[in-house]
Amino acid sequence: MHQHVPAAVEAQQLDELCFLTAQSMTSLRTSDHFQIVKLLGEGSYGKVMLAVHRKRGTPMALKFFPRKSTSLASFLREYHLSLSFCTHPSLTRALGIFYSTPSYYVFAQQAGLYGDLYNVIVSEVGVGEECVQRVMAQLSGAVTHLHSLGFVHRDIKPENIFLCDPACRWVKLGDFGLARPIGTSVRGVWYDSPFCTPEVEPVKALEQENARRQLSGDPEPVEPLWMTVEPSMDSWALGVLSYCLLTGCFPWEESTRDASGYRRFKEWFEREGDSDGEDRYQEEEEEKEREDRRSNPLPTQFKGFSRLVMALFKELLHPLPEQRGSPEEILSYLGGPWLKENEEQQERKEAEAEKEARNISGRAGVEEEPEREGRAER
Repeated sequence: MHQHVPAAVEAQQLDELCFLTAQSMTSLRTSDHFQIVKLLGEGSYGKVMLAVHRKRGTPMALKFFPRKSTSLASFLREYHLSLSFCTHPSLTRALGIFYSTPSYYVFAQQAGLYGDLYNVIVSEVGVGEECVQRVMAQLSGAVTHLHSLGFVHRDIKPENIFLCDPACRWVKLGDFGLARPIGTSVRGVWYDSPFCTPEVEPVKALEQENARRQLSGDPEPVEPLWMTVEPSMDSWALGVLSYCLLTGCFPWEESTRDASGYRRFKEWFEREGDSDGEDRYQEEEEEKEREDRRSNPLPTQFKGFSRLVMALFKELLHPLPEQRGSPEEILSYLGGPWLKENEEQQERKEAEAEKEARNISGRAGVEEEPEREGRAER
């Protein structure tokens, strides 16, 4: 379990920082202080530009939030969260520069000069397995760090992971606009994405009911569903992200009973149960596993994976949030093969090494006998 400061304390610290800096917001003209180089990304939040500070000559990313659609409080919350709490090397940190223009609120942050993770994932191929494990190791540390400070990111996806080098040897998780203290109550929002956790499915039904009422002229909306912010939300996203990196696809369109891909996975998961909880001798374990795979075959979309990564998926993609593993557990699954072809290669190499060792041992045994006889004769 994660040890963290109570959410109320974290929320209060953020509120105090926001209140203090709201009084000292400076109004600047961007071009007076920065030379804009290029657009790095944009979305519903606004846009991010690569810029060079005119006096210091240092590159940085400027994040622009439209004032029309962004409250000062939410802008300052994201700025201070990134500035004061994102101290892990794989979390994007703000640089202590924030200001407003007539149209935008702006703050400066560390720049990922090589784009985001989405740009390197080859559709229906993914990225190399070593690269996947490198990325997931870094994100495991970053998200665990964030959780230890009492915050949940709530928006982990390829577009929010920025590259500090082209080979993903150093990545940074960014965009903390949806991050909230652990234990905070938030209004449940459904969105059509594999990253949306299965516990949000009831919200989908509410939103459909609201849409039906609007069409029928009923002005009374359904009561919203409130949810508690938990670290398990990030664990789910990391599980989906691992799958996406390994395959260049998503495991399902959405995590609901209506989506056949998720339904098949959930049915397989429930049949798996806790059958592998006891320790057994290796041969017995392998025979039992072969038997399990015959009686409960993997869903089609998981056929290319090794036993090791399937064990990790069972941790991170547990349908029940209270039983979902923590991001830290990813570290236990690094080093071994995650793809079946690599698992089979490794097994062949181990079998060959074992055979060679037996041969050497056998030859040594034959040679040793005359030596012992010779010593006995002296």
